[in-house]
Amino acid sequence: MEPMYLQILQKETGRQIKKLLVENGYTVKDVQNAMGFENPQAVYKWISGRSLPSLDNFVILSRLLHTSIEDILVIDGDIVRLWGFSFKLLVQ
Repeated sequence: MEPMYLQILQKETGRQIKKLLVENGYTVKDVQNAMGFENPQAVYKWISGRSLPSLDNFVILSRLLHTSIEDILVIDGDIVRLWGFSFKLLVQ
């Protein structure tokens, strides 16, 4: 089996977080309050793509946005072959 290389695209993931916030009618302040943060800097860093939420915060964010972590993350790399490989395993 060939190795599969995936990369989380931070800027695009930030845009996806912003899009999902707008679609769900949430503000940065709403996320800040839901996460229990004293200030909104972390949320602004996520939206700008300068950082990603921790795994714990991804779980909270996915629940808040009524979606999965996979739908928040934007991944580049060998994703087509990864899904093809998974599908082949299920079919065989």
